[in-house]
Amino acid sequence: MVNTVERLNQFQRSVIIGTVLGDGYLRIVPGRQHAFLEVNHALSQQEYVWWKYQVLEGVRAGAPKVRNGNGGRTAVRFHTKQSEELTEIKSLFYKDSIKIIPKDIQLDPVMLAVWFMDDGSRCRESDVYLNTQQFDTESQLILVEALKKLGLETTLNRDKHYFRIRFLKKSLPKLFALIEQMIIPSMRYKIGLESVETTRRSPTLITLDEDIVRSSQ
Repeated sequence: MVNTVERLNQFQRSVIIGTVLGDGYLRIVPGRQHAFLEVNHALSQQEYVWWKYQVLEGVRAGAPKVRNGNGGRTAVRFHTKQSEELTEIKSLFYKDSIKIIPKDIQLDPVMLAVWFMDDGSRCRESDVYLNTQQFDTESQLILVEALKKLGLETTLNRDKHYFRIRFLKKSLPKLFALIEQMIIPSMRYKIGLESVETTRRSPTLITLDEDIVRSSQ
């Protein structure tokens, strides 16, 4: 990889943080000094991959490529160049190679929109989630508080052995007002009425369980 990279503008930084909250990963190759971002989505989301690639002009490396993954899954991915700024972001969002959420995180609408395009889902009119099962409970509670600062009330909802963030019905108009203009055409189904919900762990219909944490309390 080539180390020369332009400085991130605020929009790019927000897109990167939203991606890290979702499906993206920051990595440091052994023997290298700085981190790069890896963007990897299913082939059906290739428009979204290309959108990220265009947004990250100046820091991106090679163009997106189609790759065959485990279990017959076909994905589209690209990575950025190495960057000192990405290394700084990695230091905030990783501990011992595991994703965490910094206690002082401040979300903005761009971060939220990208995060929702990565990990958001809507299975019924009022059942809207961020599939945050990759994070531990402490990190998820930090995210609940960060969302509250945007005027969004949420709970932690049990999904089998894990938890995810569920938006309270009263917050849905505010949520969609914040992110709608940022949602690209191929991802707009995520803010429509969808009866089947998908997550990182399971593509099947999920049976809803209990809400355990109410941020409004």
